[in-house]
Amino acid sequence: MWTRSELKQKGKGAFLRNYGITVLVTLIFGILSGELAGNSASNGVRDVVTESDGDIFYMASSIWLLVLGIGLIFILVGVLIRIFIGNLVEIGAMRFYEENSSRKAPLGCLLYGFQQGSYGKNVLTLFLRDLFIFLWALLLVIPGIIKGYEYSMIPYILAENPQISRERAFEISKAMMRGEKWNAFVLDLSFLGWSILSAVTAGIVGLLYSRPYQKSTWAEFYKVNREKVLRSGEASWSELPGIDDKDVID
Repeated sequence: MWTRSELKQKGKGAFLRNYGITVLVTLIFGILSGELAGNSASNGVRDVVTESDGDIFYMASSIWLLVLGIGLIFILVGVLIRIFIGNLVEIGAMRFYEENSSRKAPLGCLLYGFQQGSYGKNVLTLFLRDLFIFLWALLLVIPGIIKGYEYSMIPYILAENPQISRERAFEISKAMMRGEKWNAFVLDLSFLGWSILSAVTAGIVGLLYSRPYQKSTWAEFYKVNREKVLRSGEASWSELPGIDDKDVID
C-alpha cells in the first residue's frame, strides 16, 4: 500500500536528481499544453454612449468588436496548438517523468509523442479526453473534476504504449483510478501550500520547484496504479510493456 509521503519522497528524489532538465521539460510542457497560460482577463467596457454622441458609440462598438475578434482568433489558435502540439508534448512529458523516475531522462523525451507513428490516433484520443471532461463539467463543476481524475492516467498510458487503442486507453485509465480518485485529490491538495507560495512569488517557486515536484510525484502515482491493474489482470503486459527493463513487478 502506497502513502502520499512515500510517493512525494520518490517524486522529489527523481526531480532533484535531474533538476535542470526536469524544470525545462515542465516549463515547455506547461506553455504548449496551456497549463501556464494565465486566464485572459476580460476588461470591462464602459458604456460611453450618450444620446447626443452616436459617433463615440460607433467608435467604441467598433473597437470592442475588433478586440473581441482578435481575442477569439487567439483563443482558436491556442486551442489548435493545444490539440495538435500540446497534447503530443504532454505524452512526451509523461514519458520523461516516467523514465526520470528510475534514471536521468533526456530532454528529447518531449518529442516522443511525435516519433512513434501514432500521431493522429493519439491526437484524437487526448482531444476526446479533453472534450469529455469539458462536457461533464458543463453539468456542474464536480462531475468534470471526477472525470478529470478518471481520465488522468491516459497520457501516461500513451507514453508507455503509443500504439494502444483509444478504447483501451480509456478503459485502463478508469480501472487504474477506480477507488483512487479521492486519493488523487488529496495528493493534489497536499501541494496546496506550494501553490500558494508560487502565487505569492509570481510563479517563480512553481516554475523552479513545486510544479516539477508535483509532476514527478504523479509519475510515481501512475506507477503504483499501473502495478495494480497488471496484478488484477485488468491490463496486460503487452498493453503496458514498461519503459525499461527495471519496470517489473516483484
